Amino acid sequence: MNNTLELQGISKAYTKGVAGRIEVLSGADLTVAKGEVVALVAPSGAGKSTLLHIAGLLDSPDKGTVKIDGVDMTTLSDRKRTTARRDQVGFIYQFHHLLPEFSALENIVLPQLANGISQAKAEAHALNLLDKVGVKPRAAHRPAELSGGEQQRVAFCRALANAPALLLADEPTGNLDPTTSDQVFAALMELVRDTGLSALIATHNLDLAARMDRQVTLANGVLS
Repeated sequence: MNNTLELQGISKAYTKGVAGRIEVLSGADLTVAKGEVVALVAPSGAGKSTLLHIAGLLDSPDKGTVKIDGVDMTTLSDRKRTTARRDQVGFIYQFHHLLPEFSALENIVLPQLANGISQAKAEAHALNLLDKVGVKPRAAHRPAELSGGEQQRVAFCRALANAPALLLADEPTGNLDPTTSDQVFAALMELVRDTGLSALIATHNLDLAARMDRQVTLANGVLS
């Protein structure tokens, strides 16, 4: 099995008030190979977030199939899809969405505890991830005590805490200044390469997109 993610004939439409039916995706096809980092480039409103949500099992397509590690996720029960999403997919968003009352370390430990990992193993793994992105000295700090770049690095670590097969990121550096964005993206790429997982990363930044293995463009509901 060479592909971590396979999207085949993905179509999705929404009904919005007087605008009527809006077709966001029209038979989109995409594969992401094991260990491959793919840039998803599209203007605002083109449907990239919808595509990521479908790929990550947060939404279902009207038509088409979603396969992760060769398993057709569109045929699974809601319970099995939830389990697959928890175990096989990591999400990163433009805003970190860290739990404000918990430290950086605790934000990474919690999803591991929910997955049945012991406290000691979860903390050791969390510290190792934080060390890889240069935030280990800030492990005991809460999100409000961290810079924007540090917060996003912690969010990266949280997304990878349960060793997913697939990482999905929606404008992961979009709210950072150019210098911080470059530094944080470099940390993300190093983390992805170290773990060997596959990633689909949506970005407006063409310089960042050029640093990935491959670029795909979403326009008029299809990928090219």
